[in-house]
Parts: sequence; structure tokens; C-alpha cells
Amino acid sequence: MNNRIISGNEQSDDRDIDSSLRPKHILDFVGQTPIKENLDISIRAAKIRGESLDHILFYGPPGLGKTTLAHIVSEEMDVNIRVSSGPAIERAGDMAAILTSLQPGDILFIDEIHRLSRIVEEVLYSAME
Repeated sequence: MNNRIISGNEQSDDRDIDSSLRPKHILDFVGQTPIKENLDISIRAAKIRGESLDHILFYGPPGLGKTTLAHIVSEEMDVNIRVSSGPAIERAGDMAAILTSLQPGDILFIDEIHRLSRIVEEVLYSAME
């Protein structure tokens, strides 16, 4: 029997609290003013054109808001977001399965993308072209 009170696995309550604290709109995001301004222009332009937003790469050290910005883009564009992490996508087939499950306009956010294997990267690059 496992009586651990603390677990390394994310619980549904954790996700609920996280999403309730995370800003949902670009105007609610604090800091990163130049990035917010550019992102806002890109989002508005894509909406006016009636198109999906171009590919975006958020980079930087932990805690800058990369994941939050990805969720904001999803909310602002009114599309679904699929979140994964580089280490979780081990094989080319894993990436292919994720990509084929996306609907037009959906966002794929890959945290720690630098940890993808070269083979998986090639599948992603081909899909992005």
C-alpha cells in the first residue's frame, strides 16, 4: 500500500490550480513587454487574415513564461493546445502520433524541445515545412 502524501506525479487538482493562476490573455501577462507587443501584433494579424499563426519558438531559462505564453496564444487564437515535453517523445512514431492527432489550427507546445532526438527532430521539421 502506498501511503505517500507527496507524489512526483501531477494531480488533477494541481492542473486546476495552475490553470486558474495562469494568465489567459496577453494583457494579463506581466513583463516581457517587447515580446508581448510582437505577439499581440502577430495574433491580431493572423485573426484578420483568418489564418493560423506562424510557427513560434519561445526560448530562455526556466521561469520566463514560455509555457504561459503558449497557453495565451491558444486562448487568444481560440484553438486547442497540446502540451508535451522533449524527453516524453522518444521515437519518430511518438511524434507522428502527436502530429496526426492535431486539428487544423491547433497548437503543439513542446517543453524542453532541445532534448528531442535527431530522428524525432527530422519528423517535426518535415511536418513544419
